[in-house]
This record gives sequence, C-alpha cells and structure tokens, in this order.
Amino acid sequence: MTAQTEFVPLNLCVLTVSDTRTPESDTSGDYLALALGQADHRLHDRMIVRDDKYRIRAIVSQWIADEQVHGILVTGGTGFTGRDSTPEAIGPLLDKSMPGFGELFRALSFDEIGTSTLQSRAFAGLANETFVFCLPGSTSACRTAWEKIIRSQLDARTRPCNLAGLRSRLGEH
Repeated sequence: MTAQTEFVPLNLCVLTVSDTRTPESDTSGDYLALALGQADHRLHDRMIVRDDKYRIRAIVSQWIADEQVHGILVTGGTGFTGRDSTPEAIGPLLDKSMPGFGELFRALSFDEIGTSTLQSRAFAGLANETFVFCLPGSTSACRTAWEKIIRSQLDARTRPCNLAGLRSRLGEH
C-alpha cells in the first residue's frame, strides 16, 4: 500500500498551452494554481506557451530535469485542431504512460459533456520520476480532472493507494 498518515506537499508546475491566453485571461492556469495551493502543494513555476510542440517540449523537459519538481499540470493543446500538439510534444518525454488517467477523465467528462469527450486527448504519465498530467484547456475540464482524480492521487493519505506515496520508489530499477 502507498497511503501514508501525513500529508506530503509536492512542488508542482503549471503550463498553459495556448495561442491566445495571456496572464490576465488564463482562467485554467489560474484555477490549477489556486487549487494546488488550496490542497497545500507548492506552485514551483508557471508559464504560458504558444501551441508549438518544440517550445512545449523544451519547457516540460526543463521541469522534468529539475529534481525539485514532483509534478507538472499542463492545460491546453489536447484537442484535434491543427495547432493542438501537446500529446505529440510531451508523449515522447514519458518513461511510462498512465492510460487509466485518460480513460477515467473521459468517463467522468461524459457525464458533463456527453460524447464530445471523445475529442479529448487528455493523458498522463511519468518522466524522470515526475508526474505529468495533460488536460484540456477549458477551466471546467481542469476542475473535473483536479477535483475528481488528481487531487486525491497527489495526496499521500488517499487510501488504498496514491501516486504521491509511490514517489520514494519511482527510481527503483
């Protein structure tokens, strides 16, 4: 089991992928930064980047290489338009994928947006012992992912097990 009796705060980064969002209009990034803080985690860094797979990959690579970063929350770029490139940017960086995250996210989203959820390419995985969650750009999708999945999995007290409790074993070979 990976549940602990005490909360362990994690250092998390938030990346908004958008060609149009600014610091003043980034409601999804604002929500994630506020929510992780309310859960007693620490916002290590936050950025907005244009939907360009090489720029996205460069930022996420830098955070993955930082031993102080425990997790990354990416919002945006997970759709099907020509500019949506988050999966293509981040997928190659992952050491392990977490298929259950995308499956569960889409199942939960079905109750909210019906079959439109099939357009979401939300996904998660592990890269260099860092959890990476890639979410749609809408604030409501970020809220669903955080409140119904991510928050409890990043809480070491969640039973019967959680991702936070696995951190000490992520580097095992």
